[in-house]
Parts: sequence; structure tokens; C-alpha cells
Amino acid sequence: MSTLPRPATARGEATRQKLLDAAEAEIGARGFHATSVAAITRRAGVGQGTFYLYFPSKEDALRELVRHMGKALRWALARATAGAGDRLGVERAGFEAFARFSLAHRNLYRVVMESQFVDESIYREYYETLADGYAEALEHARSRGEIRAVDPTAAAWALMGIAHFVGLRYAIWQGRAPSAQELDDVFDLVRRGLEAPA
Repeated sequence: MSTLPRPATARGEATRQKLLDAAEAEIGARGFHATSVAAITRRAGVGQGTFYLYFPSKEDALRELVRHMGKALRWALARATAGAGDRLGVERAGFEAFARFSLAHRNLYRVVMESQFVDESIYREYYETLADGYAEALEHARSRGEIRAVDPTAAAWALMGIAHFVGLRYAIWQGRAPSAQELDDVFDLVRRGLEAPA
């Protein structure tokens, strides 16, 4: 949970968001250590001192970006999987949505990866928050008989690992979404690992 104060006005919130967008672009393109506060404020079109009205340090801006990425991803997945049916339907829709999200947010994806070398606690918070919600959903699905009896926490981390590397390979390294056949193949592994016995 962020401890930084939020601006009291819409104008202040807009400036704060401009700084975060600029930090996302700069850190995503150059890496955290090669990015300066001056580069962020130049991209945002504000004076350098303005940065410190919102973020005590560049590290604080990075933490806010990682938290923003987590919220944005969870929101995108919730929206994409609403009404998807049973848990396997949710998993399929979720993998497709994650692939699209990764491609659309390549810089944010890189920011999260960079965070492990700047502040491991925010990196862990990002993944642990995702995993906790994922495990809870898998537990509910298990109790309804929609998936086989698996440890929901272990399954959540394993499934996140699959999604992470699919996003890394296709969206980040190749700059494209996986093809329908590639997604089918990935989901077939997920389905075989989760589906309840007949």
C-alpha cells in the first residue's frame, strides 16, 4: 500500500500522472539506473523541482509504477474474465487478456522486472498480491468441483510463471501477441493440469 500523499486537486493529480507516465517511458526504455529525474521531468514537461512535490525520490516513483501495474493488470483481468463461465473458461480468457496487456504495457512490464534490483520488497509485493487473489479464486473453483484437487497457492504461482514467460517471450522480446495456435498450446497445458477428473 502506498504511503505517499495524493494531490488535493485534479490539476495536481494530472501532474502526478504525467510524471508517472514519463517515468514509465524512461525507465521502461533505459532502465532504472540510467534514468535521471531530469529526464523524467523533461519528458513530462515540468520543472525538475515539481517531481519532488509528488515523489521524495526516483525509487518512490518506481514503487508507485509497480503498484499501478499491479492494479491495472488485476482490473484488466477481472474485466476480461467477467462472465467467462467456469474456472477453465476464466483461465483461458485470463491468459488471452494477459498476453494483450503485456503487449500494450511493455514499458510497465519492464519497470516491474527492474524493480527487483531496486527494491525487492515492492517486486515481491507485486507478485504476492497477484498470487493471493489468484489462489483464492482457485480455491473457490476447487470447492465447486470445477478443477481438480490442487494446492491453490502452488497452482497460482505455477500458472503465473507460465503467463510471465509467455508475456516475456512474445510481448517483450518479440513485440507481438502469441498466435491463436500458440495460445491454444499453452492453454492445453493449463487445462490438462487443472481439469477435474471425469
